[in-house]
Formats: sequence, structure tokens, C-alpha cells
Amino acid sequence: MLDIKVIKENVEAVKQAMLNRNKAVNFNQILKLDEKRKFVIGEIEKLRLKRNKESGEIGKLKRDGKEPSPDILAEINETRDIIQEQEKQLLLIKNQMEDFLLGLPNIPDESVPIGKDEKNNKIIRVVGEIKKNSFQPKHHWEIGEKLDILDFATASKISGSRFAVLKNEGCALERAIISFFLDTHKSRGYKEIMTPYLVNGASMRGTGQLPKFGEDAFKCANDDLYLIPTAEVPVTNIYRDCVLDESLLPQKLVSYSACFRRESGTYGKDAKGLIRNHQFNKVELVKFVKPETSSEELESLVLDAGNVLELLKLPYRVVLLSTGDMSFSSAKTYDLEVWLSGNSMYREISSCSNFRNFQARRMNIKMKYFQNKRKDLLHTLNGSGVAVGRTFAAILENYQQEDGSVVIPEALRKYTGFDIIKSKKAQVP
Repeated sequence: MLDIKVIKENVEAVKQAMLNRNKAVNFNQILKLDEKRKFVIGEIEKLRLKRNKESGEIGKLKRDGKEPSPDILAEINETRDIIQEQEKQLLLIKNQMEDFLLGLPNIPDESVPIGKDEKNNKIIRVVGEIKKNSFQPKHHWEIGEKLDILDFATASKISGSRFAVLKNEGCALERAIISFFLDTHKSRGYKEIMTPYLVNGASMRGTGQLPKFGEDAFKCANDDLYLIPTAEVPVTNIYRDCVLDESLLPQKLVSYSACFRRESGTYGKDAKGLIRNHQFNKVELVKFVKPETSSEELESLVLDAGNVLELLKLPYRVVLLSTGDMSFSSAKTYDLEVWLSGNSMYREISSCSNFRNFQARRMNIKMKYFQNKRKDLLHTLNGSGVAVGRTFAAILENYQQEDGSVVIPEALRKYTGFDIIKSKKAQVP
């Protein structure tokens, strides 16, 4: 959430930042509400002084053994009633201001390329070499079904479209990817944590999923509970309404979770396979850092996410997202895009974002400096470390063999217990 002070002091700059994010905003409403808020606060303070004076007069009369007149008692009661009405008005104004501010996306970092959509993204670097095949590579869903490790028809019968059933060696491969990611990130200083998959509305608002993306969430009908779209939501909310000592920062957490998304507005897009499902597994990286270090912490976060892809020897590229392609809460985002040989294209496998104090303001997460004891909003960052299903797909497509079998990346073999998933044809004696 943006700071009203920042808006007031930089109205035109903030307005332009919103335009860069394809959002035209009229700030007259919020500025008028803020003026009204200050006026009502001033009136309440005057009334409280009046009430204190009247109470003092009554106290003096009683100390002198006299009873206050009905007129004086009526006047103090009237002042009390007016204060209560003004306080209700103030609460209404504050709620209106909060609703307005909750609808504003974060201000992009100055280094973010200005553009309407993904066409304006900037490729930062390409890592790894794309394998040249002597055969026509297949899509991962074709490979998985022929190997009998993926079953989309049964998943559709059980749950509907955009779900998958994993079978046989596919289950072992999925578990192996998760364990490998967790172990690798823990070796780089992240602390593992497991959180609930159901969170309340306050947690969803804190990270920016509500109210903006309410239609994309799965909500329980009878409770204020949502299935998490990413572990970022519960993990970041661990420190909601907390003050962390400077000595505790940075906090680096890693968490595996299942994730649940409606994928609203993606009808017909990535309908096949594991790229865009309603339920999928992901390992998430979350950081709580000092404001003065968040930019460099983002760069190291990207390296941490990319490290697991490099260990798996999966080609990928790092892309800096434009203002029109960033997520609602982000000030700066890098996407890591893995190469899928079946499609002969790069596809997103991780998004690493610096939210600055946008989420911290929503969740009231502060830090306390050691030297001067000053408290300030800290900065939050998160990144996929990385999406498990998309890694599964990338392994099938990049490690497929001409006979239909799939070689297991060397880094995963101690987790799977096998080094190849053989094709049905290859298994025949």
C-alpha cells in the first residue's frame, strides 16, 4: 500500500507512475478525503478540550460541595455525543481512504523499463546452452502420458480441467524436485518453514491478493479462509504486526507448498500440460530486509533461484519486467524463463520481486535500528525457488531421448533412486 504522504508530496510523479502501469488515477478524491480527515481530527481535539474543561468545572463544584446544574450536565453529555459522532465520521473517512489506497499498485523502480506489456520486457542474460536434438522433440504432456507418469484424463474425471495425476516414477520425480530445491536453498542460508494452506482475508490483503485478485482465489464458502495462491502469503504474514530488531535481518525463509489458483482470464491458454494448472507445487523464497539493502537482496534472490536451474542443467534466461507486466505489489521484478524444447520457447518458471515497503505497510511489519532505536517499515521480497510442475515439464522436454525415455538430471538421482525413466518400448524384453 502506498503512503498517503508520498502521494501528497509527489502527486504528479505518482500519477505518472500509475499511468506507466496502465492505470489512470484521479487523486482528487483521496486528497479531499485527507483534508477532511485532518479537519475532523481538529474538531475532535477541540471538542475533547471543551469536554475536559467542562469535566474540570464539574469536579471543582463537587469538591466545593456543590452539585452541577442540569444545564452543565446536559452540555457535557451533548459534547460527548458530538465527539462520538465525529469519531464515527473519522472512521468512515479512514476506511474510504484505505479502500482507495488498497486499489493502487506499487510504484515501479526507476530501473524498470516503461512499457504496456511483456513486449517491453528486457532480457538481462541467457544461461546455459540449448540442446540440439537429432529428432523432433515432444511436448511434456505427450512424453509423460506415454511413460505412464502423467494422467490428465483421470485428473479431469476427478476434478475437471487444469489438474494432473502423477503416477509411478512421476511421483518420485516430483518429490525429488521438491527435496532438491529445499536442500539447495537451505545450503545457501534459507531457513525452512511449513505453513497452513488456508489463510484468512487479512493475510491475503497483506500481500496484495485482496481486493485486487479476489476473483482468482479459491474461497471457502462458510469461512473467512482462502486456499493459498502461493506460500508467499502465509510466510510473509508470519511477521504481520511485528517489529524485528536490525540484528535479525535479513530473514531468509524457504517454504514448500501446494498452490491453488483459478487462473481467471486464461481460458484456452496453456490448456494442456503442467504450465497453468489450478493446483500445483512450488518452493518459495521470502526475504525480510533493511530498506537500504533491498536492491542488492533482489539481485541475490535471482541468483538463488537461478542456481537450482543451473544445477539441473536447464537452460534459462533472466528477464526484467516492464511497468505494464509487473505484478500488482511489485516495485521491480525479474522473471526466470526456462527453455522448453517441445514448444521451442522460454516459459516463466520463477518471478523474483522487490516489494519495498508496499506489503510491510499493509501488514505493519517494522524493524528497529540498533543505534538510534528508530522504527521503520522494512522491505519484503519473494521469488519462486522454483515452480515444481514447470521444472517437471522442463526436465521431460530437455532430457527426453529419441526412444521416448527421459534421463534424470544428475543432481536429482540421489533423490529419485534411478537415473532414467524408460519408455514402454524400451522396457519390453
